[in-house]
Amino acid sequence: METYPADIFTEPEPDVDTLANLGPLTGMAGIWIGERGLDVNPKADGPEKDAYIERYELQPIDAQTNGPQLLYGLRYHTRIVEPNKVETFHDQVGYWLWEPATGALLLTLSIPRGQIAMLAGRADADAKKFRVQAVRGSLTNGIVSGPFLEYAFRTESCTVDVTINDNGTWSYEQDTVLIVRGQPEPFHHTDRNTLRKIGEPTPNPTALAAATASQVR
Repeated sequence: METYPADIFTEPEPDVDTLANLGPLTGMAGIWIGERGLDVNPKADGPEKDAYIERYELQPIDAQTNGPQLLYGLRYHTRIVEPNKVETFHDQVGYWLWEPATGALLLTLSIPRGQIAMLAGRADADAKKFRVQAVRGSLTNGIVSGPFLEYAFRTESCTVDVTINDNGTWSYEQDTVLIVRGQPEPFHHTDRNTLRKIGEPTPNPTALAAATASQVR
């Protein structure tokens, strides 16, 4: 059970440098490529395995406040294709957010199949492994789907496990539990990949402005 302050309006003064305040998300900032992804998805005649290549960009945003709550985060876009193909296999946008005061982690996602979700978890600032999860019906870390997905491929939960590796890469494993119409058992739609950095992050706007001002002086 969360404990919140009586004063829900007074905002803290954030640090201008988001990259210095990302805690467990620090190792994810930047532009990444993953060339050995594996997706296991449902088909009429059983599970199908697809290899995929992923470009995942995560850029720092200015700190965000909800009254006394202070969040630092990364805005992301990941685009996935199958090897030797141009057509988008999967596209997803959203935010990774971390609250230093509580260790709360949030992952928001939106995909152009008519689905959005917010996954939640907790992690210490120096954590190299962490988990976030969304559950159907939750008002705080829930899943909302369009009518067809709700009818045919209902999502019960989604769990993402992230590992920040010592060699400078990071990996994820995602398990999305689906109720597929006409199939007797829940289906575990899984994705996993390891990403290597191909570009550094761009500092958030207030950090860039502060750096520019100091150079002028």
